[in-house]
Amino acid sequence: MSRPEPNVSTQNLVRGKLLEQRFSDLWQRCLLPGVSSDPKAIWERVAQHYAEPHRHYHDQQHLAHCLDQIDLAAGHIDNADQVEMAIWFHDIINDPKARDNEQRSAQLFRRLGDGLFDPGFIDRVVDLILVTAHREQPGDADHQFICDIDLASFGCPWECFMRDSDAVKAEFPGPEEDYFHGQTAFLKTLLARPRIFITDFFNARYEQQARDNIRLLLRDIEKRSAGIAPTPTA
Repeated sequence: MSRPEPNVSTQNLVRGKLLEQRFSDLWQRCLLPGVSSDPKAIWERVAQHYAEPHRHYHDQQHLAHCLDQIDLAAGHIDNADQVEMAIWFHDIINDPKARDNEQRSAQLFRRLGDGLFDPGFIDRVVDLILVTAHREQPGDADHQFICDIDLASFGCPWECFMRDSDAVKAEFPGPEEDYFHGQTAFLKTLLARPRIFITDFFNARYEQQARDNIRLLLRDIEKRSAGIAPTPTA
């Protein structure tokens, strides 16, 4: 007899336990020699933020997807622990009405890590968090990788991409018209880049699918504006 498929709550519980263990291992691994810190208390704070009820996209599932991408590219990342720590904290503050979430996320990590991690490590993780605002060209390889990891969902198959797009839209607090205006501008900015994914690793893996997804989504947004039914997601 085949085993029944686990329900959503069971899947979320299993994912949460796996994420907690991974976070705890990373936190302990990065501590200064001789320094003691209970990662469980930090994890509870992290998990509480990512479980906020207004989050539809920037939740633990997004974290898990980003961590999968780190694992895929592990052999190409110079400072994997720094990049991973930044991933855990890059969306920890998510106020849909604010424009400084990355700065506030970085500040929170700095406060939590003060005295526990090497100051240079903290500074580098803060820089990695800030670059996920995607407002300027990332410089070194680790900055490029975290930006590509954060955008990796653009390279998912169309159905998955649209589920993520709808989830992002669900977090927007204003009128739908304002959301589509801002989203259109952002998507066109991505398409105008010579490369959406800067690293060779993610460019080869996701670039074409991401461009196809974005072009189709832009057409759907135009259809919505014209009162035409959008492309079904299957």
